[in-house]
This record gives sequence, C-alpha cells and structure tokens, in this order.
Amino acid sequence: MAPAALTPVTALPPLSHFISSPSLHTATLTPLVFRRPTAAPSPRGSRRAVSARRTLRPLNPRCSTEAFSGGDGDGVSRATLLWRAAKLPIYSVALVPLTVGTAAAYHQTGLFFAKRYLILLSASVLVITWLNLSNDVYDFDTGADRNKKESVVNILGSRGVTQFAAITSLVLSFMGLFWACADAGNFHFILLVTFAILCGYVYQCPPFRLSYLGLGEPLCFAAFGPFATTSFYFSSSSKNLSNGINSLPLTSMVLASSFLVGLTTTLILFCSHFHQIDEDLTVGKMSPLVRIGTRAGSQVVKYGVISLYILLMAFSLCNVLPLTCLLLAVLTIPMGKLVIDFVEKNHNDKIKIFMAKYYCVRLHAFFGSALAVGLFLARTRIHMKEAPGSCIASSWSGPPNEESMKLKYFELPETKKQNSHSHPFDR
Repeated sequence: MAPAALTPVTALPPLSHFISSPSLHTATLTPLVFRRPTAAPSPRGSRRAVSARRTLRPLNPRCSTEAFSGGDGDGVSRATLLWRAAKLPIYSVALVPLTVGTAAAYHQTGLFFAKRYLILLSASVLVITWLNLSNDVYDFDTGADRNKKESVVNILGSRGVTQFAAITSLVLSFMGLFWACADAGNFHFILLVTFAILCGYVYQCPPFRLSYLGLGEPLCFAAFGPFATTSFYFSSSSKNLSNGINSLPLTSMVLASSFLVGLTTTLILFCSHFHQIDEDLTVGKMSPLVRIGTRAGSQVVKYGVISLYILLMAFSLCNVLPLTCLLLAVLTIPMGKLVIDFVEKNHNDKIKIFMAKYYCVRLHAFFGSALAVGLFLARTRIHMKEAPGSCIASSWSGPPNEESMKLKYFELPETKKQNSHSHPFDR
C-alpha cells in the first residue's frame, strides 16, 4: 500500500519581515487578521444596515393644500383623485334646501313626513350627481378639464360611461320626485322643482351653456333658492279625505328663507372660480371672476356675506322670520368672517384659494341648519303656548247652563238606546 502524500509545510517569514515591509502588511496580514468569516447576515444587521433601513418615507400630500388644489401634483394617489371627483361636501346643496323647506312647512302645519323626506333627499342627491357628472362631460368636450386630473371623465377614461351615469341619475331622481308629488298631491311642487332642474341644464348643457356667458350665479340663486326651497315646502302638503287636497299657502316666511338659502349657495359657486381663471380664459368661459378679477371678487364675497346677515336681521325684525332663526344664525358669524378673511388673504394664490369654496360649503351648511332648527323651535314654542290653554278648556267647561242640562237629560238616553241595540243583554 502506497504511503499518503504529505502536504508540504511552508514556513512563515519572520516577524521583522512584516514590520519592515508595509506593502506586504497590507496584502498579507490584512486578509488573515481583519477579514471576517463568511456567514449569513444577521436579521438585525449592523449599524450600517439599520441606518439603511431608516429611510424617510414621502409625506402623504392628501392633507395639504396642494393636494386639494387639483393642480400639478403628479404623485397624488388614485384614492385622493376619487375623493376630489366625488365632491361629497358639495352635496350639502341638496340637503339644505330640502331641510329648510320642510322646516318651513312644519312651522306652518306642524306636520312632518319622514318617508317622503328621505325619498326626496335621495332624489336631490341624484340630481346633484347628474349636475356634477354632466358638468365633467361637457367641460371635457370644450377642453376646460383637459388638465384636471380629478375629472370623472379623465379618471374613468370614458366620456360615454360618465354621460350614461349622469342620465341614469337624472331618470332615477325624477322617479322619486314624481312619487313625492303623487303622495303630497300638490302640483306646485313638481312644477317648481322642474324649473330648478332646467336652470341646471341651461347652466352647463348644450346648446345653452349660459355659464360661459357669466350667468351661472343668477341661475344658481334661482335654482337652489326660490325654486328648490319653495318646491320642497310644497312637498309637505297632505291629502285629507274629507276636505280634498290640503294645499299650503305661499308665505313671506318661505320666500325669505329661500332667498337666504339661494344666497349662500351662490357664494359656493362664485368662490369655485378663483382657481380656474386661467382655464376659463383658455376656453372662452367668461365667469364673473374672469371679468372683474380676483381682488374685486374678494370684495364681492365680503359684501355678499355681510348682506346675508343684514337680510337675516331685517327679516327677523319685520316678523317675516321667527326670532329663533336670528338667535341661532348669528352663531355662524365666525364662519362667515373666516370666509371673508380667507378670500381676502389668498385671492391671488391659485393653490390656497381652492379651499375657499369648501369654507363656503361650511357656511352654507351651518347657516341652513340654523334656519331649519329655528323654524322648528318656533313651531314647538307656539305649540307649548297653546297646549296649556287647550288642556284647561277640555277639563273645565264652566258652570252648568241650559244647553248642558239639555245635553245631559235628553242626549244621553239616545246614546243608551243606541247601545241597547248593540248589546241585547242590557235590555
């Protein structure tokens, strides 16, 4: 058997060789002493690995003013774009006219129809959906929304689908409106609400497109003020089987309430033009702010808010509106001042002024709620005043007189006689 070959052993050079030769120190000693054995990296890692994991995440722009501006942010998420396209705060323009009109009818009659209110609320939301979707469709046709990333047409990538959804919403809304008209039995309601919808059509739809002529604000005031609020007031009529249709009278209180609601709604539309002046100029849309500029527009907002509270005080002092409406609506003055200050400070800042219309939405919602609650409380106050008197009158009829004696001695036997026919065992 052959002996195994021995591996030759190479002797290491003396230590003086390493000390005197720096080049060999770098080439030979470093791999032997400082190189670590190859192993799987620790999950916790070294300081360098930990610092590499501590990377700063980009801030979410959804809560910033730039994210709300609908401007040039390419990093905006799809969820943020969908939130902008939905325009949920704008749907308060469907809630306020209905609630104020219903409260005015309750103040007049003391009646409230919950089922009818909910169906009309759903129909109103569908009408606003039709307005928003059709506005995106026709602005896409004119090129006004070409660079608007939150446009529903740009998000879906289909004009036809958006238009179909708009028409479907309008048809469903009319189904609810006609049902409410049949249930209330008041033709004035469906007539006025149809006029309100026609104002929205001629505002943005071809061949009219009156918003391009700067007539959007008068149409908005008429649609959501006198037409919509008054129509919802008539929707609270009731049918009486003995007296036929109980039609509500058109009072100055209803007209004053509708005027105030129309004014707050018009402020929302007016402030929505501040950040769109350049786009409106490009497509030839002569909005009021294109004509007068942003500085004059801020003054219009200022005097519009001041006029709102002056009219409220005048209506209340002239007994057109209940005093409770004034007491509650003055609580919204800080919100009105916020609108004025914000527009005056940022009217020339295209990014920040985008939020102006949402501040107007808050003012619209708070002011409308104050009007509705004030009308409700006024009716409750009247009812509480009448209740004690009615209870006393029913419990005390005064001293006995000749008529009461006749009732006691001549009518009660007839009642007994009638009861004897119905109960034979009493004979």
